[in-house]
Amino acid sequence: MHFVKAKGILSPQNGMNLYRGCSHGCIYCDSRSKCYHMDHAFEDIEVKENAVELLACALTRKRKKCMIGTGAMTDPYIPLEMEMGNVRKVLELIYEKGFGFTVITKSSRILRDLDLLQKINEKTKCVVQMTLTTYDEALCRKLEPHVSTTHERFQTLKTLRDAGIPTVVWLSPILPFINDTQDNISGILDMCMEAEVRGVICFGMGLTLREGNREYFYSQLDRLFPGLKEKYIRLYGNRYMIESPRGESLMRLFHQICGQNGIMHDNDQIFQYLHEFEEKGQAEQLSIWDWMGEYHI
Repeated sequence: MHFVKAKGILSPQNGMNLYRGCSHGCIYCDSRSKCYHMDHAFEDIEVKENAVELLACALTRKRKKCMIGTGAMTDPYIPLEMEMGNVRKVLELIYEKGFGFTVITKSSRILRDLDLLQKINEKTKCVVQMTLTTYDEALCRKLEPHVSTTHERFQTLKTLRDAGIPTVVWLSPILPFINDTQDNISGILDMCMEAEVRGVICFGMGLTLREGNREYFYSQLDRLFPGLKEKYIRLYGNRYMIESPRGESLMRLFHQICGQNGIMHDNDQIFQYLHEFEEKGQAEQLSIWDWMGEYHI
């Protein structure tokens, strides 16, 4: 762990990363790619020590309320967060300032902040996005060794459901010859149905590999799935998009199951939902005044 003073905190799309680097150890992580210019070891977490102050200034300057997001680059609920508490600090700030919130995570540690997530969702909108890659617990431990298992994430999704917080699942990545099976896709979607998730984001049955994350991924294939690296190299070379040979049939299955069970599965529609800010208290107040106006009170 090391500290830096950041110059800014919010992207043009109102996303932020409180940390850079990760200790979850997922074998496929795109954030290891050299194009992100991370000038330190990936497991040496960079902490933006002035993140809360920067966010306070950024939110104060905004003319319109919006959704604030985190987790696209680094899962904010890494073990270090339980020591630092930076996510909780920004949640308190977002609630105080009346903004909405959405987060991408793989960790049940998010339940530490369930009270704040509920308060934000009661006032505006809070959406938790959870990544699921395999319903097989043993395989999950191989692919994502230092983070909550699929079962733990599933239980978290159900807890969020019971708390009235909407959820979205990322079905990604699907690794050719590892988790690209009908049983896996059906198993994950069964969990999504039981947890009553709002939508499932899926960009296809495959993954992306580029300089930095490709080398790490291949080293993990050598360790966990001997001989599979050579098959990848033979079939895909140095391609960026690595698509499963079963991709078309699995995507048909994905859309079919989601469509039959009322799960949003159009990526554009889901992202529109994630970015739409809602001010629930104001809407309720307006509806009351409209009702009173009808009776000339």
